Amino acid sequence: MRRINKTLAGILFAATALSLTACAKTQSVAAPAANVSADQRAASTIQVQSTEDVKVIPDIAQISFAVSTQEADPKTAQEKNSADVNKVLDFLKQSGIEEKSIQTSNFGLQPVYDYTSGQTITDYQMRTTLLVSDLPIEKAGTIVASSIDAGINNIDSISYLSGKYDESYQEALKKAIASAKVKAEAMAEASGTKLGDIYSVEEVSTYNNSRYVGYTANGSAAQTEAKAIPVEPGQLNIQAQVIVTYKIK
Repeated sequence: MRRINKTLAGILFAATALSLTACAKTQSVAAPAANVSADQRAASTIQVQSTEDVKVIPDIAQISFAVSTQEADPKTAQEKNSADVNKVLDFLKQSGIEEKSIQTSNFGLQPVYDYTSGQTITDYQMRTTLLVSDLPIEKAGTIVASSIDAGINNIDSISYLSGKYDESYQEALKKAIASAKVKAEAMAEASGTKLGDIYSVEEVSTYNNSRYVGYTANGSAAQTEAKAIPVEPGQLNIQAQVIVTYKIK
């Protein structure tokens, strides 16, 4: 029995020693490697931020119209407003605007109060908003000028857009990255090093539907003659912003 116990004790001691040795080797290899990697990344890169613009002439207009009707009772106001809106829709379609480009975007019916003799309801006002999109810029002036005769009595906004946004935005991105390289080279030269390859690129500028909106003009057709509403789109400023990190030699 004593001989067997000594043998088992020897085996357990050897196994424990091997386990401790393995753990010690694993810890001594992993920790220094991580520290060296972090130090190298901090000391061997240059990060710059760059913003560039591309100007483009708008070729699309988006117009928000409204038809407002005021009558003594809500039913009459609704019926009169519906008739006026249908007249406007017929006018827009006859002007060559496709149905998919015309959206009835908002409805509203509310009482009109007279506060001089207490809170008394005098009339009811019905308002319907029509949004016309994808309108060629050369047709915008004619549509605006003719819309009043068709029954439009409010022009909420005219937005100038660009159908070439995607192409222009890509151009702005290329310019921003090229500009970042010029900055990084100057910084590397000033610090006595040489610029290496790109380590990472981050796009900072937003890229969504609002990018198309350039300028909005507001006006009331009930108070202004149509010919007094100018359609001068000017230029849109399309901007791209990037953060570029370079390796240094």
